[in-house]
Amino acid sequence: MIKKHQDKHIINDRIKYPKIRLIDVLGTQLGIYSANEAKKIAIDKGLDLVMISDKSEPPVCRIIDYGKYKFNQEKKAKEAKKKQHNASLKEVKMRYKIEEHDYKVRLNQALRFLQSGDKVKVTVIFRGREIQHINLAMGLLTKMSKDLSNFADIQQNPSRDGKNIIMILAPQKKL
Repeated sequence: MIKKHQDKHIINDRIKYPKIRLIDVLGTQLGIYSANEAKKIAIDKGLDLVMISDKSEPPVCRIIDYGKYKFNQEKKAKEAKKKQHNASLKEVKMRYKIEEHDYKVRLNQALRFLQSGDKVKVTVIFRGREIQHINLAMGLLTKMSKDLSNFADIQQNPSRDGKNIIMILAPQKKL
């Protein structure tokens, strides 16, 4: 049952230490054995001898089914990767003279983005001479930041960006 592989674990005949601390399948410490004795015990059980840690004296080895162990390690790594969430920047656009219903739709959209862990860029768009109503847009952005104050922190205060005014909200850190 000697396997050839290019993994980070040292198994079976690749273990070159004269004495090792042996742990069985159930996690019980069996004591200190010579590497050859431990290999024989593992082979008799139809399993592999895998070095778990070479930091201690003597190194720790375990008797396990290496294929199953490797499979479970890969499965855990996949699960951890699934649970990671990279925050991205989502955008919500509106005009300064937005109707109440449309405002609530944008508010819910921003809330959904924040709850999924994304940052939200709120943009108020101006056309032509509408830019003279900048105070109305600032009021609208202030209203939105107040409405979302339980879910978001202001990362960037409302500021002018060409013919737009933008504000960036970040999800609140959970305690």
